[in-house]
Amino acid sequence: MKLSLSSTFRPSPSPFFNTHFTPKHSLPLIKCQQSKTQKQNWPNLKSMGKKNRKKGLEDLSDQLYQFASFNLDQAPARRQVRSAFIDFHQNIDHVLFKLAPPGIRTEEWYELNSKGQEIFCRSWLPKEGDQIKGVVCFCHGYGDTCTFLFEGIARRIAGSGYALYAVDHPGFGLSDGLHGYIANFGDLIDNVIEQYAKIKGRPELQGLPRFIFGQSMGGAVALKTHLKEPDQWDGMILVAPMCRVSEEVMPPALLLKAANLLSNVIPEVKFFPTQDLAELAFRNEKYRKLAYYNMICYSDRVRLKTAMEILKVTKEIELNVNKVRSPLLVIHGAGDKVTDPNVSKFLYENASSKDKTLKLYEGGYHSILEGEPDEVIFTVFDDIIKWLDARCTA
Repeated sequence: MKLSLSSTFRPSPSPFFNTHFTPKHSLPLIKCQQSKTQKQNWPNLKSMGKKNRKKGLEDLSDQLYQFASFNLDQAPARRQVRSAFIDFHQNIDHVLFKLAPPGIRTEEWYELNSKGQEIFCRSWLPKEGDQIKGVVCFCHGYGDTCTFLFEGIARRIAGSGYALYAVDHPGFGLSDGLHGYIANFGDLIDNVIEQYAKIKGRPELQGLPRFIFGQSMGGAVALKTHLKEPDQWDGMILVAPMCRVSEEVMPPALLLKAANLLSNVIPEVKFFPTQDLAELAFRNEKYRKLAYYNMICYSDRVRLKTAMEILKVTKEIELNVNKVRSPLLVIHGAGDKVTDPNVSKFLYENASSKDKTLKLYEGGYHSILEGEPDEVIFTVFDDIIKWLDARCTA
């Protein structure tokens, strides 16, 4: 077992259950050029006053800003917006894109799950001719998607010899479902098990070590997946996992009781305010500005039922953390204000895994994989790859 501690712990506020906050925004400096063809294909485009735009999106072209203003409740609109921003996203100024390894083979597709939902899936494989060391299956966090900045994360892992697969959870990203709505957290778990069972069954992946990789809320998904099928994975990587809600940031008991009752009557209502996650999650100011261009993320108030399901699942994990016995790598920024580093320490200390490692990065924020100074990002990825390599050596 390894324990790497580089700073003291302290409680941090939750983005899900704050009732008072003052949002802060950094203004992005990126500009998108508009071609003559684009203008001709949008004859009714009207110029929008930049002072009236959403904060963080002032420098978009009028046409892209109109896409950015779509109602994203349903997947078809999210898919249309993502398509409009593909070229824009491929040119963002981020080290994971500028130094991406060449030759990575990518694919994206939709799978129909057992509930009849179209689930968006992606893969990144090492360049042709390179041996695949193992399979990594990713679970993204609350409100997020396996597109945008995750593209750079995935390419770096694939460039180190791993086949990486990712899916958008139902209700998030490009998958079907009401945006940001979790009617039952178990549906996310079942979908992950179902989709990755198909992927792990592919002939070219047989005999390879298989790892589940969860970030933030995706850490809760990964943990619950492991608890439901404990012998199906050769290891688990958790980055800033959301696996317990601290008492310090819980809503007042009366409010929580009322919200719980209301969640059974008006479950889809957007109720709990959230803080500006770009400000909280990204320490690197330049990359913080990029975060506003994650156009299909869910950043509105947390829906009632979603909040109750998150509380429920974190409580279940807390009560069953001693049943976690997979080889385990837990990574957390010690300055994280979104999920509490104390929770990762709690997980590390109470998991039954004989092979477990906790790494804390002094001053690191929540988005430790993509929102830190470049040298920290590279250190984190080196630690992940070293951990994987040590468990994939014959």
